[in-house]
Amino acid sequence: MSATRVIPVFSAAFAIIYAIAVEANLAAITYHPKTGAWGWLTQEATDGPAMHWYGWLITALFGALIVSAVALPVTRTRQPVAWIGWAVPLATMVVFLYLLRSFFFY
Repeated sequence: MSATRVIPVFSAAFAIIYAIAVEANLAAITYHPKTGAWGWLTQEATDGPAMHWYGWLITALFGALIVSAVALPVTRTRQPVAWIGWAVPLATMVVFLYLLRSFFFY
């Protein structure tokens, strides 16, 4: 089945696109918890902090779906390497540890 062949591609693409979305602040939606308001794309804080995490997840989800759809014809004829589904997300976690090192180390 092609869907099981494209899962490693989806996992790798999601991790990479999520890291880019966080670093570049490319949120599909923004939530303002104090007012309970939702907005499209990245918005500035209005009356309290703005939450972009939901938007980053949605950006990564749709980006990974697009990459997976493009890779689907290729995965029908060739199996992607198995390690891509776990090595790329693991490497992305290491990148996030580096980017957020000020929260972990003083």
